[in-house]
Amino acid sequence: MHLKYLHTMVRVADLDKSMAFFALLGLKEIKRYESEAGRFTLVYLAADGDHDCPLELTYNWDGDEGLPSDSRHFGHLAYEVGNIYEMCQHLQDNGVVINRPPRDGRMAFVRSPDNISIELLQQGEALPPAEPWASMDSTGHW
Repeated sequence: MHLKYLHTMVRVADLDKSMAFFALLGLKEIKRYESEAGRFTLVYLAADGDHDCPLELTYNWDGDEGLPSDSRHFGHLAYEVGNIYEMCQHLQDNGVVINRPPRDGRMAFVRSPDNISIELLQQGEALPPAEPWASMDSTGHW
C-alpha cells in the first residue's frame, strides 16, 4: 500500500494576518489557488528547501460560521528552528505572545492569529538555559 504525507490544512479568518504570522516563522508562499465558484483561496506555505510537506491555509471568502473558537483540538504544528531563543525573541519583537517560553532551551509554544498552537523545537541538542526565558512563566494555553 502506498501512502505519502502531503500537507497540513488549517482554516484562517484573515488570510493576510495569518500569512504575516507564518512569514515571521520563515514560511513563504509556494503555491496559491483561488476559486471564484467555491469562494475560497488556498495558499501553500513552506520553509526554503522544505516543500515536501507544506502548510495549506484555507480562507473562505464568506467566513467560517460555526467553527470552534479554540483550535487546540487540532493538536499543533511543529517546526524545528536553528536557535530557539533568537526565534522567540523575533516573534516577541513582532507582537507574538510566547505562550510556553523555551525555559529548557529546547521547546516553546506560540499561537497563530487563528489560535492554532505552534510548537517550536530547537534543532539538535537543547541550548543552555538563558534569561529571560529560563524564568519566564507560561501565558494562556499552549
